[in-house]
Amino acid sequence: MRVDINADLGESFGAYTLGQDERLMRAITSANVACGFHAGDPSVMRRTLRLAREAGVAVGAHPGFPDLVGFGRREMKVSAGEAEDFVLYQIGALAGMAAAEGMRLQHVKPHGALFNMAVHEAALSGAIARAVAAFDRSLILFGLPGSEIVKAGRREGLRVASEVFADRAYEPDGTLASRRKAGSVIHDADAVVARAVRLITEGTVVATDGSTLRLEADTICVHGDTPGSDVLAARVREGLEAAGVRVTAISVA
Repeated sequence: MRVDINADLGESFGAYTLGQDERLMRAITSANVACGFHAGDPSVMRRTLRLAREAGVAVGAHPGFPDLVGFGRREMKVSAGEAEDFVLYQIGALAGMAAAEGMRLQHVKPHGALFNMAVHEAALSGAIARAVAAFDRSLILFGLPGSEIVKAGRREGLRVASEVFADRAYEPDGTLASRRKAGSVIHDADAVVARAVRLITEGTVVATDGSTLRLEADTICVHGDTPGSDVLAARVREGLEAAGVRVTAISVA
């Protein structure tokens, strides 16, 4: 039994620092690096890539809506063509930075509202998957289990990874509870670790209504902007390894 642990990193911008990137690198196996649209900037991108290389952490593009003010968490109405183009642009930007550092991208994980809208919207999901395939068909596309984006990735012939969340509440339909809802982000470290172990070893999680969901899980996310995320990620990894789970990057056989 094995799993990848990922986190959203590189979300600082200019003079503003967000997250505990350097410390998080010690616990995760894959880093989703912001590409400048919802967060991050060229210098932050390159610095994050270097941190990942030094820590032996695989890297992927974390494209979002062009929404720095809203941190990419506000829904935007865009055409499929626009979505394909701005996702491709962001992947290309990070891949160029990675090449300069002697690195290659492992995966692509959409951010925030782009990720959540793509769960149900086939046209948007198709645009994202086409952008990934157009750039590099060896890239792994992350998405919620059973979501439209996972389906779109498979249609494009991409390898897909079903992603679960240790620190987020789930609705009965398998979607993430809105951040506007109380309790949508779980801060109790013991609860997060227990959920992570159950998700990976049993493939189940308790939803907001008390029902039990069965979810496929290839990679598990700990949000980098959650206070204390570095400690939380370390505890999640320790809990998984104690349960006999091998923790490796998604691309490692």
